[in-house]
Amino acid sequence: MGALVGLGVGIGLMLVWSAFTLPRGPRRTARVEGRIAHQLARAGLGEVPVAGFAALCAGCGLVTALLIQVVSHTAPVAIAFGLMGAGLPVTVVSGRARRRQREFAEVWPEAVDNLASAVRAGMSLPDALAALGTRGPEPLRGAFDQFALDYQVTGRFGECLDRLKARLADPVGDRVVEGLRIAREVGGGELGRLLRNLSGYLRDEARTRSELESRQAWTINGARLAVAAPWLVLLFMSLQSEVVHRYASPGGVLVLAVGGVLCLLAYRLMMRVGRLPAERRILS
Repeated sequence: MGALVGLGVGIGLMLVWSAFTLPRGPRRTARVEGRIAHQLARAGLGEVPVAGFAALCAGCGLVTALLIQVVSHTAPVAIAFGLMGAGLPVTVVSGRARRRQREFAEVWPEAVDNLASAVRAGMSLPDALAALGTRGPEPLRGAFDQFALDYQVTGRFGECLDRLKARLADPVGDRVVEGLRIAREVGGGELGRLLRNLSGYLRDEARTRSELESRQAWTINGARLAVAAPWLVLLFMSLQSEVVHRYASPGGVLVLAVGGVLCLLAYRLMMRVGRLPAERRILS
């Protein structure tokens, strides 16, 4: 048993080492790192490096595997739960990104209304944007406060808008920022009307999406429950070493592997069927 545990830990460490050292296709590597960086930015964690996040995933997987090994004394079960533990940070970041996007969608109409009021009162567009850092909606204040600092230092409105877009990492924010950029470059007296129309459109869109999400919530929750149920049973079985030790046989390893693949495929299929069309960022 000790040799089997050592073999499992050694394979895990070798995979982690190879992920960081072995050469891979530059395009594929850049594409994966870009997706991870984009997801971190959507979650408000844009300052977290991709390598650090990958190390966190590997560390969570290794700790989870060691804990399950101590409890169950069955290496295949420990490796299976170690893989789940490695995916836990990804799940947390994805959930945080979705909550952040929903939160932004709810407060953007209020922010646009504040902009329209400030412009109507005679403030310039950069000053109106900077004012959102103090009197705008709470979730957006940090980003606009940083915009005010950037504009105060550089005085370059276009570059400050680009940094604001990167900081927000939000599809609705992209549309608002690009609309303001066009209004600034074209000029004219239609900015107030543009902002009022944009505010109404954002409210309608947020209301519709909220209704659709509430209706399809049962699909997502059902998919998660169906996937988690067998693994929760296996976790409780891990407390009984004489029972779970059967998974150390070749047949048990095959059951774990096939079950894991089927659960993953079924979950991905259910999420694809039940999800709403995702908004894409523009000019990012």
